[in-house]
Amino acid sequence: MTQKIFIGGEWRLGRGDTTVSRFPADGSVNAEFPAASLDDVEDAISAADAAWRTPDWADRQPHQRAEVLYRVSDLIMARQEELARLQTRDNGKPLAETRALVASAAGTARYVAAACETLEGELPTQRNADFMTFSTYEPLGVIAAITPWNSPIASEMQKIAPALAGGNAVILKPAEATPLAALKLAELFEEAGLPKGLLSVLPGRGRIIGDALVRDPRVRKISFTGGTSTGRHLAHIAADKLIGASLELGGKSPTIICEDADLEQAVRGVVYGIFSSGGQACIAGSRLFIHESQYDAVLERLLAVTRDLRVGHPETDGVHIGPLISEAHRDSVAAYVDQARAEGARILTGGQAPSDPALVSGSYYLPTVIDGLKPDSAVCREEIFGPVLVVLPYRDEADLIAQANDSVYGLASGIWTADYRRAWHLARKLEAGTVWINTYKKFSIATPFGGYKESGLGREKGRQGIQAYMQQKSIYLGLDSAPIGWSR
Repeated sequence: MTQKIFIGGEWRLGRGDTTVSRFPADGSVNAEFPAASLDDVEDAISAADAAWRTPDWADRQPHQRAEVLYRVSDLIMARQEELARLQTRDNGKPLAETRALVASAAGTARYVAAACETLEGELPTQRNADFMTFSTYEPLGVIAAITPWNSPIASEMQKIAPALAGGNAVILKPAEATPLAALKLAELFEEAGLPKGLLSVLPGRGRIIGDALVRDPRVRKISFTGGTSTGRHLAHIAADKLIGASLELGGKSPTIICEDADLEQAVRGVVYGIFSSGGQACIAGSRLFIHESQYDAVLERLLAVTRDLRVGHPETDGVHIGPLISEAHRDSVAAYVDQARAEGARILTGGQAPSDPALVSGSYYLPTVIDGLKPDSAVCREEIFGPVLVVLPYRDEADLIAQANDSVYGLASGIWTADYRRAWHLARKLEAGTVWINTYKKFSIATPFGGYKESGLGREKGRQGIQAYMQQKSIYLGLDSAPIGWSR
């Protein structure tokens, strides 16, 4: 049966070009079906624009909107294994990771539902006796949500849930390579009783479907997670339309091992921070700074732990790293490593595809550690989005801060030290939206997330993550019965 897409609350065949989901472990086809067309974009926007204005959604109390999200959360956890296996097939992540991502999506829906129930306006205190003021938060309208291929179900829920909680309609454009989890989410929202028209899912090419979606005058906010170049393009469109944009973009995150750090804790944290998800994470700790007095000792342990990682089929228990999203992306990662070689770097481990015959049909790449590069080299400065760690020494704190902040990015960072005074001092000086101290790549849906510099605009998560999809209206209530005296 040909996969249908979800437009305005109805399942129907797309009218666009064929889209294909492939299993990165062997290149086999998961699904092949017609994607959305420009006519489908028009239908989805028309349905969304009508749906968010209807009393069936706009007039619901926050706790009533929350009921839908609670039901979705329960449905996700009831089908956790099915959803995890679907996402593994779509993007090649090991099952242990996709199970966690599915649980994260359910947790996001639960948190947003609870936060939605406590949404309230503001009643500023006024000294004047002749009027009082209060403000309310109201929906924006139609939201364009565009998500990446590396963590589909979690990224999608982080946009859909708060936007719906704020009373909006959402049109989701999933990454071209990974449409399946988004379509399954649409099924669950439909089953949970979301009114028709409030959610559409439009698989297809970003430069066609995504571009048409965000340019439509009825779309009142763009929420995007992905590459910085695309984010910059979307920011221009948002500026031309004078609408809001939340942009969570790329990173080249520094991690720091201080002289006093617990070696085992630090090394294993760094390895997790860069090599989990095959390095295909915007917050991957891809630049490691080690104090020169501890450089050799840390590097020795780092290489031992890295070489012990298991690269293999993502559906096999105990595998740490599965395939990268595609052969083209694997080749891009390999090209960066080749460039490092050409610049005289030392490839300390990895630097190639695995030789295991069982893996040759997939887009695998070994976890790679590089040193001997100058800080201004391309491999030290550009986002590779793969399992490649660049190691750099530092002399003192001033040298460290200068190197760590010498980047156009500012998404995340990590510090490993036994001295929390030092950790606090360093954390305040790092130009990054998130700083992890003696841990890495841990998340709380209650904690705002976003980047500095070219890593993005705005924040997701937290209570303010709902308000980011709303607009504030101030209301003045006159209390003086006498006419305003100006015209006397």
